[in-house]
Amino acid sequence: MKAITKTVWVLSFVSFFTDIASEMLYPVMPLFLSHIGYSAIFIGLLEGLAEAVAGLTKGYFGRQSDLVGRRLPFVQIGYALSAISKPMMAFFIHPLWIFSARTLDRLGKGVRTGARDGLLSDESQPATRARVFGFHRSMDTLGAVLGPTIALVYLYYNPNNYQVLFLLAFAPGLISLCLTFIIKEKKRIGLPLVRDKRGFAFGAYWRKSPQAYKKIVSGFLLFALFNSSDVFLLLRMKEAGFSDTIVIGIYIFYNLVFALLAYPIGLLADKVGLKKIYILGLIIFALVYTGFSITDNAYVFVLLFVLYGFYAAATEGISKAWISNVVDNENIATAIGTYSGYQSIAAMIASSVCGLLWYSFGSAAAFLVTAIIAIIVAFYLSRIRYTMP
Repeated sequence: MKAITKTVWVLSFVSFFTDIASEMLYPVMPLFLSHIGYSAIFIGLLEGLAEAVAGLTKGYFGRQSDLVGRRLPFVQIGYALSAISKPMMAFFIHPLWIFSARTLDRLGKGVRTGARDGLLSDESQPATRARVFGFHRSMDTLGAVLGPTIALVYLYYNPNNYQVLFLLAFAPGLISLCLTFIIKEKKRIGLPLVRDKRGFAFGAYWRKSPQAYKKIVSGFLLFALFNSSDVFLLLRMKEAGFSDTIVIGIYIFYNLVFALLAYPIGLLADKVGLKKIYILGLIIFALVYTGFSITDNAYVFVLLFVLYGFYAAATEGISKAWISNVVDNENIATAIGTYSGYQSIAAMIASSVCGLLWYSFGSAAAFLVTAIIAIIVAFYLSRIRYTMP
C-alpha cells in the first residue's frame, strides 16, 4: 500500500471522524425538527438552502486554494466550521439559529472540499490516483457506518433526547480538526497563477477549462441532474411496508459495503482504466434503480443495496480521480471544487425532479427514468477519448 502516504492516512481519518459526527445527526435531524414542531416544508427549505451554500462555495474556495498555492489552511478552517456547528442546535431552537448552524456546517464543507481533494491529488500520481481517492472514500464511509449506529443505540436508550446527541457529535468533529494539525503540506511545484477579473466568480474555471474536462464533467452532471437523494431509496422501502429500524439498518449495511469496496475498486480502476470502472458503476446503478421500481421483497432489497454499494465505490472517488487526470496540477482544486459545486446544485434539482415524478406517476416511474438516464450517460462517456495534460 505504498501509494497510501502518511498524509493520505491522516486525511482519511479526518474524514472518518467527521463523517461519524455528521452521520450521527443525518438520520436524526428530520426527527428532531419534527419533534420541536417544524414542518416538512421548513425541513426541505433548510436542507435545500444549506446544500446550495455548500455547492456555491466549493468552486470558489477551490480556486482560492490554487491561487495561493496552499491547501491546509482551507482544510483546517473547513473542518473547524463543521465541528463548531454540531453542538449549536443543542442550545437554541429558533429557526434563524437552526438555519445558521446547518449553513455553517455546509459552508465548512464548501471551504474544505476542493483543497482536501487537491491534497489527495498532490499525494498521488495518475497511475495511483483512483486507489488514493478510493481509500479516502472507504475511510469516510466507514464513518458513515459508525455514526448512524451510535445514534440508533443512543436513541434506543434515550428516546427523543436529541440535544445531548448534538453535544456528543462535537467530540469526533473536534478529533478530526485536531488531526489536521499533524499534516505536513508539500510545497507545490508550478508556475504562479495569474488572477483575472473573473477568477473568483463561481463557474469561471469552466470557461477556460480543457475540453476533456468539459466533456467528462458534462456527462457527470447530466447523471447528477437525475440522481436524487438516497432518501428516496429509503422511502421506497417504507412504501413497501418495512419498519424504520429495518430501513436504517439496511442503509447502514449499504454504507458498510461501500466502505469495504471503495479501495479495492480504486485499485482495480488504476489497473484497467478509470473510464471502464465508472461506466460499469453506471450500468449497475441502472440495474439497481430498475430493481427498486419492480420489487417489494426484503431479500431483493438487500441484494440491490449490495449492488448500490458497488456503484458508489465505482463512481464517487473515481470521478474525482478522473478529473484530476485531465487538468493541470495548478488547477486541480479549482477543477474538483467547480465540479463538486455544480454537482451539489444538480443534486438539489434531481431530488425535486424525482419527487415530482413520484407524486405525479408513482415511484416506479421515478426510478425507471433515472435508470434510463444512467444508461444514456454511460453510452456518452464510452464515446469520449481523453488525454492527460
